Amino acid sequence: MSIVSSQRQVFLHLLQRLRPHWRSDLNLPKRIQSLLAGERAFGSRDRRLYRELIYTTLRYLPWIEPCLDPDPDRAAKITAWLAADTRDTRAYRAGTCADWPGLPSLAARAQFLGSSPGDLLPSWFKDHCPAIFEPRELEVQLARAPLWLRLQTPNPADVSREFGALDWRSQPSPALPSAWRMLAEADVTKTDAYTGGRIEIQDLGSQLVLESIAISPGDRWLDACAGAGGKTLQLSQRVGPAGTVDAHDIRPAALDEMLERAERAGVENIRITSQPADGGYAGVLVDAPCSGSGTWRRSPHLKWVTTPAIIAARAKLQHDLLARFAARVAPGGRLVYATCSLSQRENDDVVREFLARHPGFEPAPFARTFGYTPQGAGLTILPARHDTDGFYVASLRRR
Repeated sequence: MSIVSSQRQVFLHLLQRLRPHWRSDLNLPKRIQSLLAGERAFGSRDRRLYRELIYTTLRYLPWIEPCLDPDPDRAAKITAWLAADTRDTRAYRAGTCADWPGLPSLAARAQFLGSSPGDLLPSWFKDHCPAIFEPRELEVQLARAPLWLRLQTPNPADVSREFGALDWRSQPSPALPSAWRMLAEADVTKTDAYTGGRIEIQDLGSQLVLESIAISPGDRWLDACAGAGGKTLQLSQRVGPAGTVDAHDIRPAALDEMLERAERAGVENIRITSQPADGGYAGVLVDAPCSGSGTWRRSPHLKWVTTPAIIAARAKLQHDLLARFAARVAPGGRLVYATCSLSQRENDDVVREFLARHPGFEPAPFARTFGYTPQGAGLTILPARHDTDGFYVASLRRR
């Protein structure tokens, strides 16, 4: 048996082990990681190959799954053909699907297979976000998400020199020059730039959430759902050394990670609070737990395990959190609501209901919109424009 044939059989075996879980397990990435780590015969290149093939399967599941039982070799061939062409997949792809044409668009690939592009997103989600079913957005939904960095230094020369020495190429975003896109596969966590706190891994769309808001140096802000602190660190940078950021979360482990990141970056204006002050903040960020539908290109398993019931449950929690932390905003202060969801049930609908129940708040203008069009109090960050994940941000002011 050739190497490629052996790899194909291993891949199909891995799929069979994952198949009972990929429409039900919200933690499927951890299961995939454990599965690959448990195969002692795998080297690092093997794991990268099979990881890419598995995630390609999840992205294109409705095109691949129907072939698994009647024609598993065709399922493997379709997966190889659709997988990204990387140094780890190149030989396998050449040995599996070299006789198939390379086609530039999702529509062309769908036509070649006799499939429909629209099948690659849950049909029920069209009522939640029709925009991502449009061809341009759908194309991006099926592409691998890029690695974005946020600079945490005013002098990026050292970062550029280190990346250059490693032969890594990067590119600043035209929308936000302090956000760099990596143009090659790279483990930036092993660089001096990362361990010295000069860069953080943060999707550009996530960065645009706070960059869209007018935040004054010296202000006191509350990050009410801080988690591991990606936006907390960005917020601390925006308020500057004269400002402060209080970080609150119900998950101690996440806050511990945030403090480690803050220490690495040399940030000293963040403090943990279990009891945020009432009415004392110039701004409150409620980056609420959500369905994660904005991250489907990065976490494709979520397309097949997310349900309308899950979104309804998240929306109820979001209502509660927004109402709870609104009391912490000082008169004239800013309340910012954000999600990594593209469902209007978690976004516009939540904000509309909040404003109806809290007449003391009103929509506030955005400082920057980055080419997106505000709707009411909210701005939806769709992935295609700047090659990001999807996000939503609402800008409110206390009267």
